Amino acid sequence: MDSPRENNKRIAKNTAMLYLRMLLTMIVALYTSRLILAALGVADLGIYDLVGGVVLLFNILTDAMGAATQRFLNYSLGKDDIDDMRRIFSMSMTVHISIAIVVLILSETVGLWMVNTLLDIPSYRMIAANWVYQFSILSICIQIIRIPYVASIIAYERMSFYAYIGIAEVLLKLLIVFLLLADRNFDRLILYSILMTATMLLLSYAYKLYCNRYLNTCRYQLFWDKTLYKKLLSFSGWSMMGSAANVSVQQGGNILLNLFYGVSLNGAMGVGNRLATAIYGFASNFQMAFNPSIVKYYAAGDRDAFINLIFRTSRYSYYLLFIIILPVFLCCHFLMDLWLESVPAYASSFCQLILIYQLINATAAPLWISAQATGQIRNYQILVSSLILLNLPLIYLVLYLGWSPISLVAVNIVVNLIVFFARLFYLGHHISLPVRRYLYQVLGRIFIITVISIPLPWFIHEHLEGWTALLATTFTSLVCTSSAIYFLGMDIGERTAVLSHIKKRLDPFYQKYDRDKR
Repeated sequence: MDSPRENNKRIAKNTAMLYLRMLLTMIVALYTSRLILAALGVADLGIYDLVGGVVLLFNILTDAMGAATQRFLNYSLGKDDIDDMRRIFSMSMTVHISIAIVVLILSETVGLWMVNTLLDIPSYRMIAANWVYQFSILSICIQIIRIPYVASIIAYERMSFYAYIGIAEVLLKLLIVFLLLADRNFDRLILYSILMTATMLLLSYAYKLYCNRYLNTCRYQLFWDKTLYKKLLSFSGWSMMGSAANVSVQQGGNILLNLFYGVSLNGAMGVGNRLATAIYGFASNFQMAFNPSIVKYYAAGDRDAFINLIFRTSRYSYYLLFIIILPVFLCCHFLMDLWLESVPAYASSFCQLILIYQLINATAAPLWISAQATGQIRNYQILVSSLILLNLPLIYLVLYLGWSPISLVAVNIVVNLIVFFARLFYLGHHISLPVRRYLYQVLGRIFIITVISIPLPWFIHEHLEGWTALLATTFTSLVCTSSAIYFLGMDIGERTAVLSHIKKRLDPFYQKYDRDKR
């Protein structure tokens, strides 16, 4: 296990690579989303999100096994046990191939029935919807089989390759959009599904080639280890409960929205979700650089580093996301008008509420990673999953009562807050996470920064219009939020580290200036 200083340097490097990936990904994703909406239309985009989402119901197994694979690989690396990593990789690959077969069978039976009988899809688009569904099944099966390779790359913290492959993915998706706009003879919805599946296949093969060449623990050998299988199955079985709850709420909410309001509202939700998801990538990439270290510190028994990393990751995940979200939230309607030629009804409101939801998720992410690090997740998953599933009856109730469609996301926010505090107090009891210290050092600072940062940007936004409002609100938000984070959100050591880093970066310019002056 590397020293904390070396680990921090590696994390900083990995974070930089992931941010490079995220920046390009977000720019291209927002541009392509605009073109996709123009090429497909709101109704077809809603069909793609709705039908493709049905397959995600059977992706529960994938999420669970992916979490298990990631945890055990990181744990073995933390204990420096390479032989164990080889065995975990091969065993997880065998299990993932089996899962892909199970998902294929379930998707072609139960899932196919749902698409053709349960969903509210216009009759003249049923053929296209079924084509979308079949290619979605193929994409999911490919994604399932590649999970051990992706988990290995993240466990080894090879974020450079992960960043490059992400950049390649968004460029390929940009190419797909241009092909869609160029082709006028083929059904664009079907063509989009075919090209997205082909992209998934190509990128998955790239992951396999890299792992086989550069990671000596990724040589697949067919074998059966009953003890290891039980460990993986036990962990993934309980992880599956959490995955099932999240996927059920996500797709269940989509289905309920479809049943009460039709496919156009699914399109509006999809548009709002795309913008919010692109922005959330800034926090998720930051966390991806930290998550392996959280598990490794726990495996190595370094409790102080483990707790401190949880605290820092929670705080900085919120900071990084809040800096971006504040101006986007305030100017969301104007940004939507700039981004799209025709903004679907409720898309802006959906996006604003999803951003709030994601702020909670960003802060909570280190908590669920620390729960996974322990390996003892049965009671944790029972508690958290039960609370998450409260979303479905509550969403049905508010839609049945005729409330606005955006009440769906409002319910998600309230339940997510309840789940957040349930996680916190559970970990306080089971791993002795210092809850009071967390409330003070993390949530206390977050609350103060949020309250201080909002009033001035909000006031400026309310009294200006158009581009002037966007530029002035963005500038004011950045100044207020950055200042609040620096003076109130960091401790003395963190402020010193920031100043030292800035000084180090500026020294070459000062030296050059002195030479030129002489």
